[in-house]
Amino acid sequence: MSIGLDQLRERVAEIKSGFAVMRAARTATAFEQVLRVAHRRLGAPDNTRFDAAIARAAAAAGLDASLVKAVVAAESGFNPLAVSPKGAQGLMQLMPTTAAALGVRDSFDPEANLLAGARYLRQQLDRFGSIPLALAAYNAGPANVARYGGVPPFAETQRYVGTALDLFDTYRASD
Repeated sequence: MSIGLDQLRERVAEIKSGFAVMRAARTATAFEQVLRVAHRRLGAPDNTRFDAAIARAAAAAGLDASLVKAVVAAESGFNPLAVSPKGAQGLMQLMPTTAAALGVRDSFDPEANLLAGARYLRQQLDRFGSIPLALAAYNAGPANVARYGGVPPFAETQRYVGTALDLFDTYRASD
């Protein structure tokens, strides 16, 4: 999807205003509302724009590209400039400390973010041995998955795992 400079400026202004609302309200609901407004105005994100880079990152990490694409969709909605309320950045929403540990200098560089995110997902898959647990560790942290002996009882993480698995199935079926 290609957008003009005016649309980009408008989107940045909406997101900034959304962060102000979110800070004031301290709820994810306000942030989600801002994202819905931006989505309505600009249309759905282009979920094929990063396919080649996703395929390279997945191959480098020994993962199915559909799984990496599902994580990107669930984490950032294919927005390479995404920043979560908790500070996660880029397509695969790397926390700054995780990005630094994986050697990423710029989390907003799509290629670097994808390579590191795929490598981190691979680490979680190797550690926990299943895709659902790897996804839970990616979202809630490996310490929480180890502590609870499975997907943690956090509503956000349980929703995330379900969403990512559904997306994985969808992308895998479309290949």
